[in-house]
Amino acid sequence: MLLIILNCIFTIAFILFAYVNLNDPDAWLWVSIYMVAAIACGLAIFHRFYPVVYLVVIGLYLIYAVQLYFSKDGVRDWIFKYKKPSIVETMQAEKPYIEKTREFFGLLIAGAALAVNYFAAS
Repeated sequence: MLLIILNCIFTIAFILFAYVNLNDPDAWLWVSIYMVAAIACGLAIFHRFYPVVYLVVIGLYLIYAVQLYFSKDGVRDWIFKYKKPSIVETMQAEKPYIEKTREFFGLLIAGAALAVNYFAAS
């Protein structure tokens, strides 16, 4: 029952994440990323688990997260160069490191949700 509740929360959250990314220049990428996670979690509500798909998608999300971490004005710079300023003050991210840091954590959240389902399916 807990898994169903978690997947309901994940599904709704990822649909909302996709929605708020519709106005981004790279909306095609982020809407796809969040909708894949939303669909996977939505299917898990109905006990439809796809462990191989979870592993592939988690792998892709982690590769992209590592790229965001090490990129110029990425997460590493947010931590060490800019000393972790708030990333939630405004929804318009004028600074590249804020946008990349938000994207990084979005990928980690989506990957973690899929990992929960992967281990539940095992």
